Amino acid sequence: MNFKRLMPESTALRAGSAILLAAMLAACSGTSKPKPAELPANPALFGVRQAWSVRIPAVSFPLATDVSGDIVTLAGSDGTVVSIDARAGRETWRANAGATLAAGVGSDGSLAAVVTTNNELVAIEGGKVLWKQRLSAQAFTAPLVAGRRIFVQTADRSLSAWDGQSGRRLWLQQRTAENLVLKKSGVLVAVGDTLVSGIGGRLVGINPANGTSRWEAPIAAPRGTNDVERLVDLTGSVSRAGDIVCARAYYANVGCVDTARGQLLWSKPAVGAEGVSGDEGFVYGTESDGSVVAWRRADGERAWQSTRFKNRVLTGPLAVGRSLVIGESTGTLHFVSREDGALLNRVTPDGSAIGVTPVMAGNTVVVVTANGGVFGYRPE
Repeated sequence: MNFKRLMPESTALRAGSAILLAAMLAACSGTSKPKPAELPANPALFGVRQAWSVRIPAVSFPLATDVSGDIVTLAGSDGTVVSIDARAGRETWRANAGATLAAGVGSDGSLAAVVTTNNELVAIEGGKVLWKQRLSAQAFTAPLVAGRRIFVQTADRSLSAWDGQSGRRLWLQQRTAENLVLKKSGVLVAVGDTLVSGIGGRLVGINPANGTSRWEAPIAAPRGTNDVERLVDLTGSVSRAGDIVCARAYYANVGCVDTARGQLLWSKPAVGAEGVSGDEGFVYGTESDGSVVAWRRADGERAWQSTRFKNRVLTGPLAVGRSLVIGESTGTLHFVSREDGALLNRVTPDGSAIGVTPVMAGNTVVVVTANGGVFGYRPE
């Protein structure tokens, strides 16, 4: 588990609080890890071709990559930001934010934005830094770039909008901060004319013109008696089909919301930390014990669950064609069936951990490794 206690930058943790937090985290992690399930021989039921590869600096922060058409934008921990045309694996530009990064990349294919560990929002276009603006708190969620505006969610639950060209702040919406926040990328997406954000365990619909709330739909509620037990954030990628957005609440639930009406459709218990993917019929996710699960989009009932990767550390899934593409901490990229989770094929990009959910750019599956390898694969 990876938490951060939210407090003023000039204030140090008191010794008692630090000891208590360390003890709680130790209790979460346990003393030993169960043995991962043995993998069967690779059936190689369909071909997977590596089309290209690119190098970026190592990745050791909660990276989120962004895709617009065939353009994928991503970053290394040192502040390097790269735009790649996935059709040929060609870099369209490379820039540097000037500091190490705390959050992943948001981009509309032209304008890109990142957040540094110095709490600066940095806008980049064509390989050149346009502007930098100081934020009120740290951010671990990748900015959203839409309509030549940049939307930012910070760890103190604040949301803000910035003019993409000038860097002028357009509005700021502040909410009560929590004592602890996850150092993971949260939910911030555009659905029609609504900005949809994950705030605590709720999906919230926001007017992008002025930051006012339109609706709130709870996917999970805080529970427990201390800050760690009550921590409930929406994390990772979402699955969208029309107006229906499905998301995961950290170690709590998976649920779907009708964003046109701001109404929760269903919410089911799920124990995981990574985002979800899906199609018109199903929502797919990976659990903390290595299980791969398919929920029916209509009602949230489980369609199937696979334990073939029991006790393995997996990324969220990417639904592509008839397969789900899932990365693993061992450096293996798995292709499994969307029908029942059966293994179809697997490849190993460069041997270093895959901690970022793969993305689809055009007809190419893009995978990023901890060593900074960026690989484009095309199932045949």
